[in-house]
Amino acid sequence: MNKKVTGIFAYIGLIFWLIAYVAGDKEGAKFHLNQALVLNIAGLVCGVIPVIGWILSIVVLVFAIMGIVSAAKEEDKPLPIIGGITLIK
Repeated sequence: MNKKVTGIFAYIGLIFWLIAYVAGDKEGAKFHLNQALVLNIAGLVCGVIPVIGWILSIVVLVFAIMGIVSAAKEEDKPLPIIGGITLIK
């Protein structure tokens, strides 16, 4: 997978993130892999919180769409609020 496809796959969900990490262009899409991992973890945390989590899940969905658009344009544009968190170096 090239950089664009790897970045888009990473934002779809945790399983797709794992596929993108294993089979994709890790160096070219490292930024999007990191952003998507943070977003997927935030989505898992939202699933545990009853009422507020539902509202936050909508925010996570909007951020995922923003990330997919950014990956499709091959831009390294950080997501709002969580854009500064780095898990993959």
